[in-house]
Formats: sequence, structure tokens, C-alpha cells
Amino acid sequence: MVSTTLYASILKKFGKELDLSDRAQFMGRPAREAVDFIIRRYDLPISVDKFMEISKNEFFEQTRQELLDCKLKPGAERLVKHLYNNKIPLAIATSSKKKTYVLKTENHQELMSAFHHSVMSPDDTEVENGKPAPDVFLVCANRFEDKPSPEEVLVFEDSPSGVEAAVAAGMQVVMVPDP
Repeated sequence: MVSTTLYASILKKFGKELDLSDRAQFMGRPAREAVDFIIRRYDLPISVDKFMEISKNEFFEQTRQELLDCKLKPGAERLVKHLYNNKIPLAIATSSKKKTYVLKTENHQELMSAFHHSVMSPDDTEVENGKPAPDVFLVCANRFEDKPSPEEVLVFEDSPSGVEAAVAAGMQVVMVPDP
């Protein structure tokens, strides 16, 4: 959602409006791939590097409060508590950068304590390729002490590229889309 808001804002500067049906094409993908898609799709007269610079400069101005106000999806808290109370190991594998992740989770610290670890693919040197490659999920699973096999892992994912990554990792996946 954060990238959608940011991309829409930048597109407005070029007199363009983001078609929300395009979200599936860039959600969960590495930022450079998402930006490249936006530039090509909307025929913007700008380089990927310049777009990235603009987005970096505007990111915290426009989205800091949105990140801090990040709401849990319906049923998420109940599910996490149930799994945690039944000793099911939990971890987070995300395409978010650490700065973004910290802001998104700041108001949910009690719930976040249920997770054994988190892997933020853009900032993790072990994750070589972003989604839809399976790297982030394989690295995340490997950080559990008992190192579960991929088929023993259940992924909850909100992006099509994340679903593709989980399937490529050989894991079970449940798609939980944004409204």
C-alpha cells in the first residue's frame, strides 16, 4: 500500500493517474523492478535512478504517518496469537526495507514479539534475489533452529509475486490480498 501511495503521488507530478489494477504488477517486487514497470507503463520521461531519488526524498514526508497507522488485517492478531500459543514457530519474510518495516510494526510490538525472526530482503545480504524468486522465504526458513523443509512451511502472502516466490520455494501459501 505504501508504494502504491508513493507511486501515485509521483505519477501526478507527470500528469498521470495510477490505475489500481496495475498494483498486482509491482506489489512485492524489488523497488527497481517496480519503478521500471511504472516508468514503462506510464511512458514517463525519467530514468529509474531519478524516479528512485524522487521517491526516496518524498517517502518519509508522505508515508511516515501512513506506516505508523498501519492496521493489521482482519483476523491476523487472533491467528498469530493462536499459532504462537500452540508453539508453532513464526517468522516474517518481507520485501520491505528495515526502515519501512520498523515504522509499520512500531505500534504492534506486542504481536511482533511472537515472531522468532524477520528477514527484510532489501537489507539482508543472504537474500540474493527479490520476489518472485524464492530466496527470502528460503533464507527465512533456514534461520529457524530446526531448519524446516520447504514443504513444512506455510506462507501468508499479500502480493502475487510473493505467492509466486513461496510456490517456487516449494512452500504452501495462502494469499491474503489487500482490500
